[in-house]
Amino acid sequence: MYKSLQDACNDLEKTGQLLRIKSEVDGYLEVSEIHRRIFENHGPAILFENIKGTKFRGLSNLYGTFERTDFLFRRTQDKLRKLIELKADPSHFLKNPLRYISTPFTAFKALPSKRIFSKPVMYSETRIDQLPLIHAWPEDGGAFVTMPQVLTLPPGGKNIMEANVGMYRIQLTGNDYELNKEIGLHYQLHRGIGVHHTQYNESNEEFRCSVFIGGPPSHAFAAIMPMPEGISELTFAGMLGGRRFGYFFDPHQNVISADADFVITGTIEKNTKKPEGPFGDHLGYYSLTHDFPVMKVNKVYHRQDAIWHFTVVGRPPMEDSSFGYLIHKLVGNMLPKEFPGLVDLNAVDAAGVHPLLLATAKERYMPFRDKVPEEILTIGSRILGSGQTSLAKYLLITDVSDHPEINPNNIESYFIHFLSRVKWDRDLHFTTKTTIDTLDYSGSSWNSGSKVLMACRGSVIRKLSHEPPSINNSLPHVQDLCVVLPGVLAFKMNKFKDYESTKIELQTLTAAMNQEDFNGFPLIVLCDDARFVAETLNNFLWVTFTRSNPSHDIYGVNAFTEYKHWGCHGSLIIDARIKPHHAPELVPDADTVRKVDKLFSKGGELYNVLK
Repeated sequence: MYKSLQDACNDLEKTGQLLRIKSEVDGYLEVSEIHRRIFENHGPAILFENIKGTKFRGLSNLYGTFERTDFLFRRTQDKLRKLIELKADPSHFLKNPLRYISTPFTAFKALPSKRIFSKPVMYSETRIDQLPLIHAWPEDGGAFVTMPQVLTLPPGGKNIMEANVGMYRIQLTGNDYELNKEIGLHYQLHRGIGVHHTQYNESNEEFRCSVFIGGPPSHAFAAIMPMPEGISELTFAGMLGGRRFGYFFDPHQNVISADADFVITGTIEKNTKKPEGPFGDHLGYYSLTHDFPVMKVNKVYHRQDAIWHFTVVGRPPMEDSSFGYLIHKLVGNMLPKEFPGLVDLNAVDAAGVHPLLLATAKERYMPFRDKVPEEILTIGSRILGSGQTSLAKYLLITDVSDHPEINPNNIESYFIHFLSRVKWDRDLHFTTKTTIDTLDYSGSSWNSGSKVLMACRGSVIRKLSHEPPSINNSLPHVQDLCVVLPGVLAFKMNKFKDYESTKIELQTLTAAMNQEDFNGFPLIVLCDDARFVAETLNNFLWVTFTRSNPSHDIYGVNAFTEYKHWGCHGSLIIDARIKPHHAPELVPDADTVRKVDKLFSKGGELYNVLK
């Protein structure tokens, strides 16, 4: 497979999957606007050969389509999947040994290789201000590394198999960072680097850190792989790349990737924090400015003809959607092993991944009793208490025995199945005052919000409507309404003011709702623009689940509380209006849009790219 990022580019160019942009483009907003347009049109990987202010080339949209992602790993993913199958159930080998004959060779590639005699990264040194400084959104706090591989070892660690590698964004410029001397390190909940940081705080050792950019495509992918604690992501990089991860130590005892294009080395200041952000992030909003650790820069190395690998994030789907696609493809068969009874799980990309999970599972507890959620509640609780899935805000789970063909990846049919059966007086289970995704600002404070587990089982209890009810403008505060899906209505309301005012609004609204008119609509979404929400499935998913905090924003018709259990006998209402405490939505810069329009218009360099 690929020995370098340049090797991958050459392969893509041979097969017509690489676009070279030779004219000068500005890393401030322009590069990102070009990327977004090409990505949205399922275009090629983009090699920017002339980025203003730097001698280095930049590559984006490498994983821009699922098809290209499969192409990049076409020689290794089947072998890796077989290895994962054996890990899930070793008896597979006895049943079909010929299928797994190459598995030991795949496993061998998991072992990192110490390169004693070659130092390809260290041909040259540079400075932070000489790198491609990509500033993606107008309100970003500076330029960021968006495809970093951040490696740390535990205190006293020299064993590379103990390394943690994560994709924790790096702020290169802006805010209070001293240019060329320090950079910002942003990491979130449930990240392995946090374990190392805690260990270093309890030791007297320097917290050394290395940031790799580029290298074979498998290296960046490995940095986002949710590996079990104690198992290094470098093993996955080798197996997916079909080539052992090469490394060595520089004179300052920092780990150097032998195949990276750039390496930034330094030390994380254990007790120092500085403001990091804002940053236009993958939920479609800015993550705001917060204090995060600071890394003192020691060296910035680069290889000859280095390529700066980056991406642009924003409202999903974006390029990073391919990560979730390939992860599920590789490890989906492991889910029942990790969560016994689980059949399938979809972290819904259009809703920002963590805000919404859809699941199917098997009820096996008491098959002789009436169908009520039992085991699926246990499975759902385990999902919400395990690793990355514990960051989920909404989890919908249903029993496959009700409909064996139900698939959480077919989102519209899943909602129809669920809403036809759900009993809002029984099937809602809240967790309040808990942690949620760091990037989600719908909660009561940073990293803090609530979750709701919706577990439904049983026969169809209602017929979902797909025609709007005839209400003759009789609903107070409702300015417009649209059918989103069968069983789902969007109500346009006045702008959200505060929760006390909303409580009064909802009391008058629900009192005026004749239950007969809404029997076919068990879910109602309050929003700022009903037509936008109803326009596409992705709009519904994004607005509803990124702009609501279950404990604060869920209401119901004929609601009740019984022994601390909350439910409703009528329609469930989710208030997904924009709140004053929400982070701003990402909006491109108008001047940059007009500038890039010219590149894609007749006579422009990119005129034929999107045709």
